[in-house]
Amino acid sequence: MTFAIRSFGGPTVSFTFGGLTFLTDPTFDEPGDYPIGNRKLTKTAPPAGKPSEAGKVDVVLLSHDEHPDNLDNSGREFTTTVPLVLSTPGAAERMGPPVRGLSPWESTDLGGGVTATAVPAQHGPDGTEHLTGKVTGFVLHGEGLPTVYVSGDNASLRVVREIAARFPSIDLAILFGGAARTPLVGDVNLTLDAAGMVEATRILGGPTVVPAHIDSWAHFTETPADVRAAFTEAGLSLYS
Repeated sequence: MTFAIRSFGGPTVSFTFGGLTFLTDPTFDEPGDYPIGNRKLTKTAPPAGKPSEAGKVDVVLLSHDEHPDNLDNSGREFTTTVPLVLSTPGAAERMGPPVRGLSPWESTDLGGGVTATAVPAQHGPDGTEHLTGKVTGFVLHGEGLPTVYVSGDNASLRVVREIAARFPSIDLAILFGGAARTPLVGDVNLTLDAAGMVEATRILGGPTVVPAHIDSWAHFTETPADVRAAFTEAGLSLYS
């Protein structure tokens, strides 16, 4: 199956699957400082396209709604224009329709033989969920279709192993990386680093990998070049 994939920078990727168009974590704002509580996150690069260039989006896959690097002002407005947004139960409560919350391992039928299953994601090391909030990933699957994994902001390889155990044949993985760090939890990663992305790829059985959320924000401690180098050294390729 051919996927029509486009990256808009940051965590925002559009792709087609089973006759539907999906968009991950919409972020279309310009560079600048974006408040989060009494702190701020700094966006360093403009989006690589406008929301209209994503085409007619059927489903937004939103890992979480509480951080501006995953859902910014323009992205929040965009979610009101699509038929369905899948995210965490908390996001559904805060945002309202068309957001539908899914708990880990809960599935929903999207029509056309496509099923979306929410899968765990851990936005930092063990014991930090009360600081970083609840996050979700997704697996898209269906009879006769390939299987797609969207990691969301996940820093745990244990979580990846749990997902691989339930879905042993991942064909395409959109892996969020960047080795994000903030003073909130000290000198630890809130998302996978490049080495972790490589190991996640191996755990998942070597799917085609689309790297996401590895650019455009100052709190990332790695760059796209770091990811490319790690995959090259490991003898793995990235989607291009």
